[in-house]
Amino acid sequence: MKRFIPICALTVTMALPASAEEEGNKSLMEQGAELFFEGLRQEMEPALDELLGLAEQFGPAMQSFIAEMGPALAELADEIEDWSAYETPEILPNGDIIIRKKPPQDPEIQPEIPEAPPEGETEI
Repeated sequence: MKRFIPICALTVTMALPASAEEEGNKSLMEQGAELFFEGLRQEMEPALDELLGLAEQFGPAMQSFIAEMGPALAELADEIEDWSAYETPEILPNGDIIIRKKPPQDPEIQPEIPEAPPEGETEI
Protein backbone atom coordinates (compact mmCIF):
# COMPACT_ATOMS: atom_id res chain seq x y z
CA MET A 1 0.00 0.00 0.00
CA LYS A 2 2.94 2.31 0.71
CA ARG A 3 4.08 1.96 -2.90
CA PHE A 4 0.58 2.38 -4.29
CA ILE A 5 0.20 6.09 -3.43
CA PRO A 6 3.51 7.26 -5.00
CA ILE A 7 2.73 5.24 -8.15
CA CYS A 8 -0.69 6.90 -8.41
CA ALA A 9 0.84 10.34 -7.87
CA LEU A 10 3.48 9.64 -10.52
CA THR A 11 0.81 8.48 -12.96
CA VAL A 12 -1.21 11.66 -12.47
CA THR A 13 1.82 13.95 -12.76
CA MET A 14 2.95 12.19 -15.93
CA ALA A 15 -0.51 12.61 -17.43
CA LEU A 16 -0.72 16.35 -16.74
CA PRO A 17 2.05 17.53 -19.12
CA ALA A 18 0.76 15.23 -21.85
CA SER A 19 -2.73 16.69 -21.63
CA ALA A 20 -1.37 20.25 -21.80
CA GLU A 21 0.33 19.46 -25.10
CA GLU A 22 -2.84 18.13 -26.68
CA GLU A 23 -4.84 21.24 -25.77
CA GLY A 24 -8.13 19.84 -24.46
CA ASN A 25 -7.88 16.25 -25.65
CA LYS A 26 -7.08 13.67 -23.00
CA SER A 27 -3.91 11.69 -23.49
CA LEU A 28 -3.85 7.93 -23.23
CA MET A 29 -2.02 8.29 -19.90
CA GLU A 30 -4.73 10.54 -18.50
CA GLN A 31 -7.51 8.31 -19.78
CA GLY A 32 -5.76 5.26 -18.29
CA ALA A 33 -5.35 6.99 -14.94
CA GLU A 34 -9.02 7.98 -14.90
CA LEU A 35 -10.09 4.43 -15.75
CA PHE A 36 -7.75 3.04 -13.10
CA PHE A 37 -9.08 5.34 -10.38
CA GLU A 38 -12.69 4.72 -11.41
CA GLY A 39 -12.13 0.96 -11.21
CA LEU A 40 -10.43 1.34 -7.84
CA ARG A 41 -13.34 3.43 -6.55
CA GLN A 42 -15.85 0.83 -7.73
CA GLU A 43 -13.89 -1.99 -6.10
CA MET A 44 -13.54 -0.15 -2.78
CA GLU A 45 -17.13 1.13 -2.62
CA PRO A 46 -18.66 -2.01 -0.97
CA ALA A 47 -15.93 -2.13 1.68
CA LEU A 48 -16.31 1.57 2.44
CA ASP A 49 -20.11 1.22 2.66
CA GLU A 50 -19.67 -1.69 5.09
CA LEU A 51 -17.24 0.35 7.18
CA LEU A 52 -19.69 3.26 7.25
CA GLY A 53 -22.45 0.87 8.37
CA LEU A 54 -20.25 -0.45 11.20
CA ALA A 55 -19.47 3.09 12.31
CA GLU A 56 -23.19 3.93 12.38
CA GLN A 57 -23.94 0.74 14.30
CA PHE A 58 -21.20 1.01 16.95
CA GLY A 59 -20.91 4.80 17.12
CA PRO A 60 -23.63 5.40 19.75
CA ALA A 61 -22.38 2.50 21.89
CA MET A 62 -18.81 3.84 21.78
CA GLN A 63 -19.98 7.35 22.69
CA SER A 64 -21.90 5.94 25.65
CA PHE A 65 -18.88 3.89 26.76
CA ILE A 66 -16.56 6.90 26.55
CA ALA A 67 -19.03 9.11 28.41
CA GLU A 68 -19.33 6.59 31.26
CA MET A 69 -15.78 5.26 31.46
CA GLY A 70 -13.86 8.35 30.37
CA PRO A 71 -13.53 9.96 33.81
CA ALA A 72 -12.54 6.66 35.45
CA LEU A 73 -9.92 5.98 32.78
CA ALA A 74 -8.55 9.51 33.17
CA GLU A 75 -8.16 8.97 36.94
CA LEU A 76 -6.41 5.65 36.31
CA ALA A 77 -4.07 7.25 33.77
CA ASP A 78 -3.16 9.94 36.32
CA GLU A 79 -2.25 7.32 38.94
CA ILE A 80 -0.11 5.14 36.67
CA GLU A 81 3.14 6.85 35.76
CA ASP A 82 4.75 4.21 33.54
CA TRP A 83 2.57 1.74 31.64
CA SER A 84 5.62 -0.29 30.60
CA ALA A 85 6.12 -1.31 34.26
CA TYR A 86 3.06 -3.59 34.06
CA GLU A 87 2.43 -6.98 32.45
CA THR A 88 -0.39 -7.42 29.98
CA PRO A 89 -3.77 -7.91 31.69
CA GLU A 90 -4.82 -11.48 32.46
CA ILE A 91 -8.47 -12.51 32.61
CA LEU A 92 -9.14 -15.30 35.09
CA PRO A 93 -11.84 -17.96 34.50
CA ASN A 94 -14.10 -16.26 37.06
CA GLY A 95 -13.93 -12.97 35.09
CA ASP A 96 -11.49 -11.12 37.33
CA ILE A 97 -8.84 -9.08 35.54
CA ILE A 98 -5.33 -9.03 36.99
CA ILE A 99 -2.68 -6.54 35.95
CA ARG A 100 0.61 -7.55 37.51
CA LYS A 101 3.55 -5.23 37.97
CA LYS A 102 6.71 -6.41 36.22
CA PRO A 103 9.66 -7.34 38.45
CA PRO A 104 12.20 -4.51 38.73
CA GLN A 105 14.97 -4.59 36.16
CA ASP A 106 18.03 -3.52 38.18
CA PRO A 107 21.18 -3.82 36.04
CA GLU A 108 23.41 -4.06 39.13
CA ILE A 109 21.71 -7.21 40.42
CA GLN A 110 23.02 -10.29 38.64
CA PRO A 111 20.83 -13.39 38.49
CA GLU A 112 22.02 -16.17 40.77
CA ILE A 113 23.73 -19.05 38.98
CA PRO A 114 23.22 -22.37 40.75
CA GLU A 115 26.38 -24.08 41.86
CA ALA A 116 27.44 -27.21 40.03
CA PRO A 117 27.09 -30.39 42.11
CA PRO A 118 30.37 -31.83 43.42
CA GLU A 119 32.07 -34.26 41.10
CA GLY A 120 31.15 -37.89 41.51
CA GLU A 121 27.59 -37.16 42.66
CA THR A 122 24.62 -37.11 40.34
CA GLU A 123 21.52 -35.22 41.34
CA ILE A 124 18.33 -36.93 40.31
